[in-house]
Amino acid sequence: MNQNQEIRESTDSGDQRSRVEPVMGVQPVMEAQSIANLPTAHVVLYQPEIAQNTGNIGRTCVATGAKLWIVRPAAFRLDDKRLRRAGLDYWQHLMLQDAINWEDLTNQLGQRRFFFFSRFAKTTIWDAKFEKGDVFVFGSESSGLPDAILDRDDPRSLRIPTTDKVRSLNLATTVGVVLYEHQRQMQLLPATQHESP
Repeated sequence: MNQNQEIRESTDSGDQRSRVEPVMGVQPVMEAQSIANLPTAHVVLYQPEIAQNTGNIGRTCVATGAKLWIVRPAAFRLDDKRLRRAGLDYWQHLMLQDAINWEDLTNQLGQRRFFFFSRFAKTTIWDAKFEKGDVFVFGSESSGLPDAILDRDDPRSLRIPTTDKVRSLNLATTVGVVLYEHQRQMQLLPATQHESP
């Protein structure tokens, strides 16, 4: 993690789950970069539970130029060895930020386009049209996204089709499929659209 992405972790005495807070006075890394270097997409993990999944997702974010957001609480600390091991030495290159809750996340991300992923969604990923800077929201491994966030009938709620023999895909696999479908669609856009924030 570079100095512009430095974070500080603290743990409340009554809650051993991660409390990730930005370091005060650190200039957000994105403000100093040109539009061409902004994240290709934003991956949001809502209260993730498995460190290895988050580590693998972080590595995929680095590979695709996406930024990773963690909506607290997470069920592990960000200095968890399992997370760093899964992310390998790519973790230092990850664009990473946290939010204390869902409202905080939406305030930070502003008016960007959101897509929500669930096996219960009515629309498939193949029917979606993605753009640079889109926000992809994924629920926790055991519970998915809560009803307060997910509307299964909303066309922005998407699922990855599977056979009826599979209940759901691993979270890290799902994020990988979404990010590379996003990458594929970005290659089909006119050059001017690649520079939208």
